[in-house]
Amino acid sequence: MNGYPVSLALAGRRVLVVGGGRVATRRVGDLLETGARVDVVAPAVSAEIAAWAEAGQLTVALRPFEAGDVTGAWLCVAATDDPAVNRSAVVAAEREHCFVSAAGDASASSARAMSVLRRGDLEVAVGTSGRAPGVAAWVRRRLASVVGPEYGVLVDLMAEARTDAGRGANWQAALDSGILASIRAGRLDEAREGLRTCLSSSSG
Repeated sequence: MNGYPVSLALAGRRVLVVGGGRVATRRVGDLLETGARVDVVAPAVSAEIAAWAEAGQLTVALRPFEAGDVTGAWLCVAATDDPAVNRSAVVAAEREHCFVSAAGDASASSARAMSVLRRGDLEVAVGTSGRAPGVAAWVRRRLASVVGPEYGVLVDLMAEARTDAGRGANWQAALDSGILASIRAGRLDEAREGLRTCLSSSSG
């Protein structure tokens, strides 16, 4: 079944991670970058997770998962190497109406992680409905060779222009006007002026 791709705003919101191994560590690292309030529950955790906890970036409960751990979480990540524990986390999360991502079990997940390419505020997410994560990562790497840092600058310039653009502004025409080439060449003032001119004429 097709999913509905979204970008979750998790800053300040509680996310529960069940597990402390390699997969859980990777997920925790990604979650910390979003500003989420991460709680980890596992009998043992990796050195990286322990270091994050020591630095006050997350909390760790060194014990087995309990169903009540999900209460109050916006998202649950079940990332242990024990399918039974992961399944228990899924059941508990569903009961709490909490989205859950179960590592290695896309069919049980109500939230499926995607492979993400970031260029500033530009986010390009690639998914395979959880069926072949390796393919998603491969496609992301191929996109990375085409979509460079100039795309992040493009987002910034377009966001600036939105405040002054009229209602009839033709954004697609502005994007097709060569602004990206100007950004690549480091001519930002030229890019801004070209963007302003293009939007002014299209909204006139």
